[in-house]
Amino acid sequence: MATTRQAHTVWEGELLKGSGVVTFDSSGIGDFPVSWPSRAEQANGRTSPEELIAGAHSSCFSMALSHGLNGAGTPPTRLETKAEVTFQPGEGITGIHLTVEGQVPGLDQEGFQAAAEQAKKNCPVSQALTGTTITLTAKLA
Repeated sequence: MATTRQAHTVWEGELLKGSGVVTFDSSGIGDFPVSWPSRAEQANGRTSPEELIAGAHSSCFSMALSHGLNGAGTPPTRLETKAEVTFQPGEGITGIHLTVEGQVPGLDQEGFQAAAEQAKKNCPVSQALTGTTITLTAKLA
């Protein structure tokens, strides 16, 4: 069964001095302010499209890795994934680096690295971002 999730943004003003609010409609988890300075300089309590992508990518990757490990008979007890999305003004998103640390009983580092590479390749968010260079660091805890 397909699902569709919704969010919307209301933006007021021009790019450099304006600001907006992203609302997560499907989950109802809240409203999050955005601005150009929060995107291109310091966050200062506001989010950015890149931070939202980082959240989506880290959660999707974690789900894909958990699924792959479980399917291989080595379910994880814990996975912690960090996604770093780099944005260069005037150029765009220049890369994403995923770092995952896992607790996976019965699996060695080589097996964990291979599973993480597969998850990076098969995660739907990774697939949606194929125009971006995605790198990975994976280690067992």
